[in-house]
Formats: sequence, structure tokens, C-alpha cells
Amino acid sequence: MRTSSVRRTALAASAAALALLVTACGGSGDDQDKADEGKGKAAPSTSAAAPAKTLTAAELEKAALAQSDVKGGKVATKLPATDDIAADQVKSEDAACQPLAHAQAGVAQGEPAATVKRSFTGDPVKPSADTKPEDALLAALDTEKVLINLASYEGDGAEQAVQGVVAAAEKCAGGFKATLVGEPMAVAKVAATGDAPEGGDEGAAVTLTVAADEGVKAPAKIVLVRKGSTVVTFSAVNLASMATGKDFEVPADVVAAQVGKLG
Repeated sequence: MRTSSVRRTALAASAAALALLVTACGGSGDDQDKADEGKGKAAPSTSAAAPAKTLTAAELEKAALAQSDVKGGKVATKLPATDDIAADQVKSEDAACQPLAHAQAGVAQGEPAATVKRSFTGDPVKPSADTKPEDALLAALDTEKVLINLASYEGDGAEQAVQGVVAAAEKCAGGFKATLVGEPMAVAKVAATGDAPEGGDEGAAVTLTVAADEGVKAPAKIVLVRKGSTVVTFSAVNLASMATGKDFEVPADVVAAQVGKLG
């Protein structure tokens, strides 16, 4: 792998939008679930609930993931500029795909009342002493980087935020192009990838197939969970996957720990 390729890969994953590598969901109730079954749509499970309190920034901070909530990896409570991306720095060529571009960049949907960001970086497995240099490099990169955005909304804003991503996942199944902080990213395909995590009122999971460096098509993943008036978005990439195109899993323990703190 070229040195410049490794550098570009690292920058893209840090931004959680894969910008330098040229790089979800609606329905409610059993009837909707059955209607969408087998269609490959990003249809979340939902449950009716009374209007929930809109959390303040201070309350979101309290509910956000902390280092003590995970057994391994590193939780960052203060994000660097490369991870703390503003909404107006992310632009999709097709407006219908903008919610996906925002979610992948760790940006909240719509106009939240308050937002709080975290990031999680897993611990890579250390290669053995006799590992080839190129394999050792890939092993060092073989870890998940997850941007976590907690956003609270007034009224039905939280539901609209999730539904907007759902609609985008369906409309943009064939891919889309966007820019992140002026850098291009290209998504070749968008697909629902299984059930959303338990513990929320609704949620969705989506995989973006990204056109990465040197012709590689690599996965980047988005998980959304709504709990009351709060939506938490997980945007995950794996640096090694950017070079190999291999699939990876969003850290389930990290998702569970964060969703659990929403109450």
C-alpha cells in the first residue's frame, strides 16, 4: 500500500465520512414490518410512546458515552476538528441523499435543540513478531473508529430525523456523491443491513459501499437509535477495510452501552 494511500485512509476514517478516499429508516408497528420484510429496506421497529422530554445539552452530556462505560478502546469526549464536522461542511449532489451524508459525517439531522458528540476507537490486535511489514500495517489499522452523535429535538423532530435517513437510504440505494469539507466522497451503493439495536423506540442500520482508494469498494456503517426525543447516530469505519474491502461489525458493546444510558 502506498504511504500516501495510508495517510489518506487515516484522514478519511478520522472524519468518519471517508472524504479523502472518494467514498437509516421508516415505518412502525407489526403491519409495516411485515410489509417491508424481504424488501431490503431500512425499516426500523417502532413503539408508541407519550411525548418525551427534550434533553438539554447538559443532560445529553450526562447521557453520552464515557470511558468507564466500555471495557476496551478509547472514548474521546473532546473531538478534534477533523471529527467535529459542521452541517454546512457536508453537501450531497443529490439533496435526497443529504441525510446519509450527514449521518456518515457524524452530523445531526435537521435542527436539533441540543447535540453532544463522542468518538470511540477500538484497540487493534498486535501482530506477531514474524508478521510481514504490510500485514503488520493492516493489523495496526484493523480497528473500528466510531463517531457518536446524540441529538435532542422538540416536538416530533426526533421521529422526523430517523424517517429522513430512512427515506434517503431507499432513494439513494444506487449510491451518491458528496463533498466533506470540500473533499469529494463517492458512495457506490446503500443497503439496509439487519435489525437496529434493541433498547430504543425505533432505529435502523445501513451500510454504505464506498469507492475507496486503488479501486477498493469498502463498507462504512451507520446505526441510528431513537429513544424518546433523542436520536443517537453511530458512524463507523474500519481503517483496514478501506484497504481490503472486507466487512466489519459495528462494536455491539459500544452501541449497547450508549443506548443503555439513554434510559
